[in-house]
Amino acid sequence: MTTPKPGSILLGTTRPAELRDWYRTALAPAHEGEGPIDLGGFLLVIDQRDDVDTKNNEPGRMILNFHVEDFDAVEARLRAAGVEWLTPVEDRPAGRFGTFADPDGNYLQIIQFKQHA
Repeated sequence: MTTPKPGSILLGTTRPAELRDWYRTALAPAHEGEGPIDLGGFLLVIDQRDDVDTKNNEPGRMILNFHVEDFDAVEARLRAAGVEWLTPVEDRPAGRFGTFADPDGNYLQIIQFKQHA
């Protein structure tokens, strides 16, 4: 049996248009139109939900990580988009990490792992 491969995530929100615009500006500026936002082959589906709060009250439960090859370029794009950084960008033994939040308070990270020889 093969291991299932994640293909998308559904992000429920009380304000889908605002959240969609934020994700397109911060992470997928080339994305056009409606429907799922392609984040490098992983799809983000943003959906209006009436069973969620306006803000995520437990954002540390799940953090969406983006593995990047050029940390500085992605960090600069995120800063230009005005993301809310939760902690300063830091170098860790495994690589470089930056943690930020979307307008609903969901946590996201960019990570550039160190290459091991």
